[in-house]
Amino acid sequence: MSQWTRAELEDAFAHHQELSQQAAASGDWRAWADQFTEDAVYIEHFFGRLEGREAIYEWIQTTMNEWPGSEMTQFLVEWYIIDEERGWVVWKVWNHMADPGDGSDLRTYNFSLLKYAGDGLWSYEEDIYNPNRFIEMLEDYEARKAALAAGAERASSPGS
Repeated sequence: MSQWTRAELEDAFAHHQELSQQAAASGDWRAWADQFTEDAVYIEHFFGRLEGREAIYEWIQTTMNEWPGSEMTQFLVEWYIIDEERGWVVWKVWNHMADPGDGSDLRTYNFSLLKYAGDGLWSYEEDIYNPNRFIEMLEDYEARKAALAAGAERASSPGS
């Protein structure tokens, strides 16, 4: 039998999603990081292993306020699975870029695993993704922004 109810896991995961959206909108990732235990482990396959809430906070606060993280505006969950016995949540999340100016919806996904520690806190997160998909999305984003800027420059130059 699980130590936590499905309702508690559902509530904690819903809170995790809310904090992600709030942090993406505000640029302040403190509340998001505070949902982890003091000794939490975060595995991010590009950035490596982070140990402890403060290390997670310092990494996320910096990363998500510099390009390209600063251009990621939404993290929308497509589906999730709750393993009540383990207290785990596995989900597929879409990482959306800001509109480059042409109305396009540029995004890619990753799968993540959260391990619950109780009292609304998580002891572990791991993000699993294909870095090449992120690179392709970022290249498309930058190419669209450059094309729009070049078009605007031509339109504003004398004699055009």
